[in-house]
Amino acid sequence: MQDGWNWKPWYEVLAKPSWTPSGEIIAVIWWILYPIIIISYSYVFYRTFFAQRRIPKHVTLPFAINLVANLMFIVLFFGAKDLLLSTLDIIIAFLTIPWSMFTIWQYNKLIALVLTPYLVWVFIATMLQISIMVMNP
Repeated sequence: MQDGWNWKPWYEVLAKPSWTPSGEIIAVIWWILYPIIIISYSYVFYRTFFAQRRIPKHVTLPFAINLVANLMFIVLFFGAKDLLLSTLDIIIAFLTIPWSMFTIWQYNKLIALVLTPYLVWVFIATMLQISIMVMNP
């Protein structure tokens, strides 16, 4: 599996659309998004499991699925180098964001709205991933 994590040469030879952001831009985007994700998701899980005024447990479902899908993308794309499974995974990650926004809306509109940049980026990343999969049959 150690060779599986030597992903850079594999990634560099993949056909990619002309609008593919550089690795540096992608890194900056995630440096911005991860604090948003950590704070908003922590709030949801805290309010569900630890707060005095709790929100229903079903609210956490899309958040939990999104976290798993987000982490699995790294394993499927960079580790396994599986374009089909990583594409299916990122579609799941994308779909769980508006679902998360919808389920938290009635309890905290700010948390729902703060996820908007994450939704926009994952939409772009999903389109990029689909393009890469199609360009590299």
